[in-house]
Amino acid sequence: MSGPSERESRRAANARKRISRRPSRLGTPAGTAAGPDRPREPGAGFPALLARVWERARAAEDLRSCVDILLSLDGHVPPEVQLRALSTPEEAAFQALWGLTWRRDDTAPAGPGTQTARPGTETAAVDLIEAAAEEPVFVGELALATTGRIVLRGPAQGPLDRRQLVGGVRRVPWSLQAARAYHAELGRAAARTADTVADCRAWLDRQGEKGRDELLEQAKEAALRTAPFVLYQEHRQYTNFREQNSLTGKTLWPGHPDCVLSSLQQLPLELWSDHDVQLLVGLTLLIRSAGAGRVEEANGTQLRIDHVAAMLERIRHSYNSVPGEPVAPAASHGAEDLKTLAEALGARRRQVIRQVPLYREIHGTLMHKVERIATDTEEVRRRDEELSLRLARSLPLTGTTLDELGRSAAADPRWLARPHGTYGTGLEALVHESVAAVAEVFDADFAMSRGMRSLPALIGALRAESWAEICGWDITHYFCCVVPRPRARAHFGGSQGATADAAWAMSSRMQYNSWHFVPGNLPRHPAVVARDHFVPPTIPDIAFFSDQHHHGHVTNNVRFSIRSPQPVEVAGRTFNGFVDLRLLRCAGRPFEQADLLAAHRVSRFVARATTLAAELAAAGAPVEVTAFDAAWHWRTITGTASDTGTGLVPDTGATTTASGTARPGPLGTPR
Repeated sequence: MSGPSERESRRAANARKRISRRPSRLGTPAGTAAGPDRPREPGAGFPALLARVWERARAAEDLRSCVDILLSLDGHVPPEVQLRALSTPEEAAFQALWGLTWRRDDTAPAGPGTQTARPGTETAAVDLIEAAAEEPVFVGELALATTGRIVLRGPAQGPLDRRQLVGGVRRVPWSLQAARAYHAELGRAAARTADTVADCRAWLDRQGEKGRDELLEQAKEAALRTAPFVLYQEHRQYTNFREQNSLTGKTLWPGHPDCVLSSLQQLPLELWSDHDVQLLVGLTLLIRSAGAGRVEEANGTQLRIDHVAAMLERIRHSYNSVPGEPVAPAASHGAEDLKTLAEALGARRRQVIRQVPLYREIHGTLMHKVERIATDTEEVRRRDEELSLRLARSLPLTGTTLDELGRSAAADPRWLARPHGTYGTGLEALVHESVAAVAEVFDADFAMSRGMRSLPALIGALRAESWAEICGWDITHYFCCVVPRPRARAHFGGSQGATADAAWAMSSRMQYNSWHFVPGNLPRHPAVVARDHFVPPTIPDIAFFSDQHHHGHVTNNVRFSIRSPQPVEVAGRTFNGFVDLRLLRCAGRPFEQADLLAAHRVSRFVARATTLAAELAAAGAPVEVTAFDAAWHWRTITGTASDTGTGLVPDTGATTTASGTARPGPLGTPR
């Protein structure tokens, strides 16, 4: 197993850690480079995207075209996400000016991304267009905030704060009719909000101090153990992501005084703000419906109770499309009735996930996620057969489908623990061949799969219940095999060396993901609770425009991607998210649902093989993964061996095979 031995001295371990593992600098002291190899492009990342969006919106011929560009961030997000991010006055303004709203008749929900109007507003919108020719009674402002939200100044409001805007503003003329419609809608919204807040306060009061504290602890744990999210209550932002954090997460430790949830624990309920009241009730409802991951489905939107109610209703319609006992609608939008619905959806979800494939769409620009139900197609089956044919040629397995190959592996799994070809174990060969095959078949720029290097070490620690030992392992105890296709070089200056460095950066990040997820499968021992970890993922996802926020994604052009996490059973314990398969494209067209489902089958095939290998390890077989380190990535991508004495490596432009892997260099394909 890679990593320091138990007898390694602290000085030796620290010296080892100070040596660069970047493929192009192997053997050199870390941190001694004159500067970054590839500075971030000026036009990369979220701020640059917003600047481009605003320029397009500012240059639009008419105001409605400007609005359409801003709602979708020029095609980067579904417009409904932006509509649901509007504050109450902005929401009223959008309806009064353009007849646009996310609200709909719950009996006929529109698809995500649809700009909807309430019944009767279509005629009103025509009237408003005609009224626009009138002399305006007020001139407001429309702009794009640095958070990516649309902001709009309505009647009786002051000018927008230019410090929080991407660029300037577009002037918005208000007719008398629009101003009156706006005022009337504001009155209705104020009444709804007052009723909602009163109901939420009463519900929280009935929970008692102990019950409220438990809800706050649950919400804090969710914020700590899930991916970054940004939520709004009017113009107040709640986030565990960068900038001014207000919730427990990577920046604020549990109990930090700047964490809103922590600060409420000692505060009498009557002193809570209306925003904080809705925040806690909204988080509770989301968590009850599907666990902490559901919170991410509100990312970038208002976490008001009417928004949560609409989300739960959409999910109810989705789950009721699957055969089984239907979930009844909430009797009202009161907190207790919505809690009943959320808990029913949580129970129904556990049934649905066993019947149909669930997945998430991720709109990376605003980190917004949407749960979907997938449908198998003939294209998925065709991909399955094509992949199976490739794998049957390179592995000692028979079958024409991935399920048949999996059964073939289970019939005689002993080869997984033995050397196979140039690999130390059959498991290594299976992982690499699977990754190389999907990179080619799915027309990806990169493909990858991760796991743990030593199954025997994990089994030994599990049997001894050494939870602290497992939590103490660093990322070198994990691996990730990354395979780029030849064309990926075009995104890294045509350099094989830069491509190898990018592949290793991806590999290291995936090792970190394994490190992050494994403890989430262990008992809540003090060492586990204290250790930074996320709730392990259980369903696949397909992401669009992920090259906006995550520094690694921006630097390495991770634009469109698929992730398929899978459980693996080790020594009688199920580890969710123990392995996964990822595909990414740096540019071009996004992946589709058929790609996701076919990739999920490959990921399941790798996970089943890993479970078989774990069974062999439990019986005493020394199943270790020694490949897929920095040197391996350099040699397989460039076709040359790195000079570990100097860290200097030539970029020879070596040829690659049709599968996207480099032909062996002077040392051959490494183990």
